[in-house]
Amino acid sequence: MPLESNARIAKELARHGYNAEREAITLLASASDSTAAVESVVDHAPDDALRITSDHVRAVTNGEPASGADPTPADGGSADPIHSDGDSADSESDTTSESTPDQTSDERSSATSKSRSPVETEGSSNPDPDHTVEHNTDPASDPSTDTALHHDPDLRELEVGNDMTGRSTGTGEYGDFVKTFRDRYERLSKVLRGRVNHRPAEAIAEMPGGSDAAMIGLVNDVRSTKSGHWLVELEDTTGTFPALIMKDKGLADLVDEILMDECLAVEGTLADDSGILFADSLHFPDVPRTHRTGAADRHVQAALISDVHVGSDEFMADAWSRFTDWLHTPEAEPIEYLLLAGDMVEGVGVYPDQDEELEIVDIYDQYEAFAEHLKEVPADTEIVMIPGNHDAVRLAEPQPGFNDEIRSIMDVHDAQIVSNPATVTVEGVDVLMYHGVSLDEVIAELPEEKASYDEPHKAMYQLLKKRHVAPQFGGHTRVAPEERDYLVIEDVPDVFHTGHVHKLGWGKYHNVLAVNSGCWQAQTDFQKSVNIDPDSGYAPILDLDTLEMTVRKFA
Repeated sequence: MPLESNARIAKELARHGYNAEREAITLLASASDSTAAVESVVDHAPDDALRITSDHVRAVTNGEPASGADPTPADGGSADPIHSDGDSADSESDTTSESTPDQTSDERSSATSKSRSPVETEGSSNPDPDHTVEHNTDPASDPSTDTALHHDPDLRELEVGNDMTGRSTGTGEYGDFVKTFRDRYERLSKVLRGRVNHRPAEAIAEMPGGSDAAMIGLVNDVRSTKSGHWLVELEDTTGTFPALIMKDKGLADLVDEILMDECLAVEGTLADDSGILFADSLHFPDVPRTHRTGAADRHVQAALISDVHVGSDEFMADAWSRFTDWLHTPEAEPIEYLLLAGDMVEGVGVYPDQDEELEIVDIYDQYEAFAEHLKEVPADTEIVMIPGNHDAVRLAEPQPGFNDEIRSIMDVHDAQIVSNPATVTVEGVDVLMYHGVSLDEVIAELPEEKASYDEPHKAMYQLLKKRHVAPQFGGHTRVAPEERDYLVIEDVPDVFHTGHVHKLGWGKYHNVLAVNSGCWQAQTDFQKSVNIDPDSGYAPILDLDTLEMTVRKFA
């Protein structure tokens, strides 16, 4: 039986324990008998080879082209594996924008793609709702006969920062938590001290009534009064002090964004008895509106994906194969990086009765299966992965990047496996990768217009505003005490990439591109019970030279 697509060739090589360069896959696909070519390459591969290269293929095929096929298009370009379909009735995308007291007009957000057919929605924060194209998945029109693809690894630059794997020092004692919150306060208060004339809590308590004062602290309590005002208690390293926010001050839109334990600055006037601060303004650490983003100095792309969930009954293997098949085509040649934001597998015991929805019940077997699917990705792709709450690591954040046993199972692409969260600098573009468990908390606590599952990027805006990926302690998000709070967003990223909520959404906040990349799992019975309708089979493709984005759907 002929091998009908690049992904099938990659799968066959993976079955024999090999991954392969993109060019090698293209050469095998262009052979007159792909099946025989694969068998010959496997038979003649060196005993110590882990990766099939183009040289291995040429050694057994002599560069034989497909019968009757011209490997190079007449115009010198590459064949287009998709066709335009601007009138698709099954696709829909729209653009929304909002203006809050803390935002400017550049804070546009793009709504999630609601397409129910394989579509591509182009744009960054402002996609064209009339532009949709469908993937052609007919094997007869497979574009694998196009020119072989070439990448120069010397042009690549990838660095990982804030990786705490192997650096955990917490023992769970009270003193460890004190160190974590002290570090949070010290680092975020530095961001705010340039905006307010800060005084410690104990110093404010000694100031005369009627004085102007400003305090920076972690939110210790927020409650409303009988009169409809709000009382916010802030805590710094010297003590606590209350601030009263009057309902007629026009700060209500900011008050309803406050989360417990986040760092906040309040400016105002002390009461006559100096016992309370009447607030005139609130300040979040926030991202500067003048943030300037980095950019690659060549045209190169990264695929941003998350929540593959191999092992689940609802893992979308066909969609994944269409995605990896497309990665082997000339159209995907610029994609040299794959950034995966957690939940590689479905895991075991994550939610009640999960075992009834598992195709693979052993966690190690799940990672073995994931590794086989990962082999379908072109072998010359640089891969960075962080864990998620379904993965076999501690649930408390920050999460270290897997133990040695699981790392050895997934060691098929020399992938970099780092902690959750971590910052990955890809050719000058800083990408903050965070799986996103705290998004559940933000969405539960804040008004729907500011954070919802249908627009997950807006919840991400709130984390950027707070400069912390999981500000609230003691709720849904478990936090591990460390000497350093690895969850602080100390350096402003250019791209903020999350997953977890299984919804697609992207937009720009103060020039930072926020992307939640959906999932590769169809709706499970558990998701139905909690009313989650996932956006499945999407692959956001980021241009690293322009920070523009194209979202492709493969399901």
